[in-house]
Amino acid sequence: MTDRNLPGTEDRALTTREAYRIAIVGAATVKGKELKELLEDRNFPALDVKLLDDEESLGQLDTVGDEATFIQSVLPGNLQGADIIFFASDPDFTRRNWNLAKKSGALVVDLSYALEGEPEGAVRAPWIERELEQSQGVPAPLRLDSTLAVVAHPAALVLALLLLRTQKAGTLRQAVCTAFEPASERGRRGLDELHEQTVNLLSFQQMPTQVFDAQSTFNMLSRYGEKSAPTLESVERRVMSHLEKITEGRVFLPALALAQAPIFHGHVFSLYLEFEQEISAADLGRALSGDHVRLDLAESSASNVAAAGQDEILVEVRNDARHERGFWIWAAADNLRLAALTAVDCAAALARMRSKGRVQ
Repeated sequence: MTDRNLPGTEDRALTTREAYRIAIVGAATVKGKELKELLEDRNFPALDVKLLDDEESLGQLDTVGDEATFIQSVLPGNLQGADIIFFASDPDFTRRNWNLAKKSGALVVDLSYALEGEPEGAVRAPWIERELEQSQGVPAPLRLDSTLAVVAHPAALVLALLLLRTQKAGTLRQAVCTAFEPASERGRRGLDELHEQTVNLLSFQQMPTQVFDAQSTFNMLSRYGEKSAPTLESVERRVMSHLEKITEGRVFLPALALAQAPIFHGHVFSLYLEFEQEISAADLGRALSGDHVRLDLAESSASNVAAAGQDEILVEVRNDARHERGFWIWAAADNLRLAALTAVDCAAALARMRSKGRVQ
């Protein structure tokens, strides 16, 4: 396999002589499935890919490329010899198996956020690292001993890129964002509960509430029920924490409210910006345009449906009706796709820090 399509490796590509043994822990989750598909789509230089998960998923038939395979258990033997281990599992499962990954000596990329407090790693968003380097001359973090990358929350990634680029248009006076969370951020259980609630409500049956502890279908929530974990407020705090970390204090941080939307996939953002000086919507649009952002949406609007399966953030810009220096940005992005893209990008960045992979 070649790495010519790897995201973010245009100027610092892995050599085609390198191939990596990969393990995906949580391969049966929605994040794990998206990650596996992306690794195949992007021709990541993988010599071998092992699909691992908990007991409930063991033995499930899957494919890696054209080869049929089964999901296996997370045992030391299945991690031994791995060069890169992705954790796409739920946080508790990640924590239970983190020491096995450390002992294997592999590079670790965490999509579950369970390891964000570990001293070995850092919250990473290579898209933003490159944006900072190109626009502000800020070099990407370089830790030759780094073996762990925690994938930045996709909502933080979107806000970071948009806010960094708005600075090209002018100086912000105010920024306020409402971000709409999809059910897929709660994994397969969240998707199933939203589906079952919809079916049961329409057939006048009792709705399941094990995940959200509240009615999420045909409803907008500013908080979950008391028995739900994690809380919506804790997710909101994570988004802001990740936003601050990946932008390194170089953006005007917005006030943020996170709401649970009755949608299956895709984040949607309503971002209000007010500038110190007069600019036009065209000026703002030009500042926002570039890699990973698409504004030319003549055939459709920016929506979670239109963003499904897309690598780009879909964006619309309009003036505020009352404030002449105020603008609304309506944006949408596929949360699962962005998480997988960032994870693959992080793996490539970690691999570059090592002079060469184990497998040559």
